[in-house]
Amino acid sequence: MPFMKSLIISAAVLGVSAGAVLAEYPEKAITLIVPWAAGGGTDAIARLLAGGMEKELGVSVNVVNKPGGGSVIGHSEMLSTKPDGYTLGFATAELASFYWAGQSQYKATDFNPIALVNFDSGAFHVSTSGDWKDVKSALADIKSKPTGTYTVTGTSTGAAYHLAFAGFLKANGVDPLSVTLVPSQGAAPGFQELAAGGSNVVLSSLPEGIAMMQAGKTKPLTVFAEKRIAAFPDVPTAEEATGVAFSGGTWRGVVGPQKLPADIQKKLSDAVVKVASSEDFMKFMNDKGFGIRVLDTAGFGQFLTEQYTQVGTIMNDLGIAQRKE
Repeated sequence: MPFMKSLIISAAVLGVSAGAVLAEYPEKAITLIVPWAAGGGTDAIARLLAGGMEKELGVSVNVVNKPGGGSVIGHSEMLSTKPDGYTLGFATAELASFYWAGQSQYKATDFNPIALVNFDSGAFHVSTSGDWKDVKSALADIKSKPTGTYTVTGTSTGAAYHLAFAGFLKANGVDPLSVTLVPSQGAAPGFQELAAGGSNVVLSSLPEGIAMMQAGKTKPLTVFAEKRIAAFPDVPTAEEATGVAFSGGTWRGVVGPQKLPADIQKKLSDAVVKVASSEDFMKFMNDKGFGIRVLDTAGFGQFLTEQYTQVGTIMNDLGIAQRKE
């Protein structure tokens, strides 16, 4: 009996200890991997979100930029990290394309969804010194010239904005491969290239182009959205600009590796959702023109599955997929 009593007491102590360890998460700083260069929209949102997460979780949340390979490098590290909740990723829509493009063996559905915080419509940016005054004239010009006459940048092959642009061209009767993509590590270097005359079009959200727009160097001809963006009321939707309805863009959300404990995942999801639903976060997003779409773990998981399937269909339809459905 004394032996059994000792076992029971030990088990109880272990149970309390385990609960105490769980309750103490997080005990140290958290790293949030951003797979794109500093200075772009993804980086800006990640840093704002990290600041809010620090207040909710009581520890530092450090943003680490790991660009490269069209964001494959940063996204890959998100999946390979230790599943203890101390290294997370700020994933972007490109995640849904890597498998189809043959850039990785993993799929979007392999990641552990924590919370979605944003959805942004893509926009068609050009130089103010160019000849295109509106998107109709740009489309007509592209269609009339030999393939490869014009180039587009600001994103990577098969990335969300590339797919949105290809879909937009196809919807308007233009061969989506007629414009040559010059891959870049995000919008910031893309706009520098556009301003320098090295490319004809930049694909990005409207907020990512605001600095160059304010400097008078670039202008958006249309946004791939169902309605105008409140922060950019003068930019027409695709349907207003061309008569053909079209929408497409990118998204951002927090993910973790496989085998992330469910309790830690929930704690993180609750914190991220609370921050993304806060007045400060929404004001920043609205003021800057970023779209807000907040989904918890379950909703984000379903969203990832849908995006993975839809992207595969689009890429196969366009003939740019390296893997079939």
